[in-house]
Amino acid sequence: MKYISWNVNGIRAALDKGFMDFFRSHEFDILALQETKCQVGQVEIDTPGYHQYWNAAEKKGYSGTAVFTKTEPISVAYGIGSPEHDNEGRVITLEFASHYFITCYTPNSQRELARLSYRLEWEKAFLEYINALNAKKPLVLCGDLNVAHKEIDLKNPSTNRKNAGFTDEERDRMSILLGEGYIDTFRHLYPDEAERYSWWSYMSMARERNIGWRIDYFIVSEKLKSAIKEAEILEDIMGSDHCPVSLELDV
Repeated sequence: MKYISWNVNGIRAALDKGFMDFFRSHEFDILALQETKCQVGQVEIDTPGYHQYWNAAEKKGYSGTAVFTKTEPISVAYGIGSPEHDNEGRVITLEFASHYFITCYTPNSQRELARLSYRLEWEKAFLEYINALNAKKPLVLCGDLNVAHKEIDLKNPSTNRKNAGFTDEERDRMSILLGEGYIDTFRHLYPDEAERYSWWSYMSMARERNIGWRIDYFIVSEKLKSAIKEAEILEDIMGSDHCPVSLELDV
């Protein structure tokens, strides 16, 4: 199966920047979006052959996720079953016969780390959620996880050490997640490949200069390790401050 994940930074803006050209020109079984920034009924996308699932935040123009899948899932769940964490439209879970597929838009810790404490609470709850699923069948997790795990995953690690997305606390939470029996598929295949990023600031021509961060992931259960065929970062795809990332699995 071929999966693609993309933080579109507003689906309505992305539609004006060639999103449907991307949709039609790429082969995939599942496409997951983060930061859709729209409410139900604000956008309609015609995608013959794909089932659509959307999870909107209560706050208008904020957060949100979506999934387009060729295969109709057995079941669909929105959120992680936790009222204090499920009002921002951050998670959609699709259950298939062989595995779960989860798209996630992890909360940003924000400037001056104003939301770091909430972020860490959310991370713990989310890990409990995916571990409960993983106990039943293996899973594929994708999305903007808002953390550069290792120094190789961003251009300027020394100057970003205490900034959102590269704090010790956030990086430790990613290490804990991976230590629970999950695999960062890109780093599994390309452990030493540097200057491969999925997000660039709109400031100071960061994308043109490739001053970026790798914060978009495909993570799979250890049970799927032998099924990993390829993991890619599609840096050439424009339309957002993030680029898509992809995964091919034999499932």
